[in-house]
Amino acid sequence: MLRRWCVLLAMLAVTVGTALTAGPASAATGHAGLGGGGWPWPPPGTQSWVPGGPVNLVGRTFSQTNGQAESTNWSGYAGTTGTYTSVSASWVQPAGHCTSGDQYAAFWVGLDGYSSSTVEQTGSEVDCVGRTAEYYAWYEAYPNASVNYNNTVKANDSFTATVTYTSGTQFSLYIDDITENWHHTTLVNVANAKRSSAEVIAEAPCCTFFGGILPLTNFGTMNFTGSTANGADLGAAGGLTEITMVDNFGRDKDTISALTPSGVTGQNFSCTWKASN
Repeated sequence: MLRRWCVLLAMLAVTVGTALTAGPASAATGHAGLGGGGWPWPPPGTQSWVPGGPVNLVGRTFSQTNGQAESTNWSGYAGTTGTYTSVSASWVQPAGHCTSGDQYAAFWVGLDGYSSSTVEQTGSEVDCVGRTAEYYAWYEAYPNASVNYNNTVKANDSFTATVTYTSGTQFSLYIDDITENWHHTTLVNVANAKRSSAEVIAEAPCCTFFGGILPLTNFGTMNFTGSTANGADLGAAGGLTEITMVDNFGRDKDTISALTPSGVTGQNFSCTWKASN
């Protein structure tokens, strides 16, 4: 997550001799401390330093087998085979437990990005600036820069969000802060969108100046509810993949629960921050 720019993940197969290929994309959210929306990226002279691709290929996904994957900045579930027209989920904005330094965490739904070079997504975020937690909502249609909404967001706000493919190159990005009584439907056009994945994700944003993943905000435990893809349970999505967020040493940054029925359409799961990150 590149502070209002999308960042593509790269896959690293665990089999000896396999090649590095493009993989999951991150959400992109903004932060005043990094000049969200105006900070120049990529830095001059860094366009090709990442093996296998340009500077945007910064994440790593390992051991993607048997419906499970590990990522340095994604955690959640994704439908990863087939063609997707919609994805939806609800959540309560978790509070940031801020002590010192800067940390970041975003929560979103989106189409594309897991194995394709575009992403259409919307969500919320909590960033720690020292001891202060900052909250906001955003959308992105990569390769365009992502955009913060100006509306108030607070801890414990109830959100629901849906990304829908409409026709041609157009997508509808809907987000509703039920608690603060505001909502947006943003229409975006994305050329060459493959609609090859649908995601419900908690994320540690990218990037540091040199392209690394930013520290993950301690958000405690948060719950995604009513998660769907193509209007049905997320778990029914083709090629469902469970994604665990790990650091560069393979230690979990957070944990996710199994999908459970919501009682209506959609499924629930939780993400819990871990101190090891």
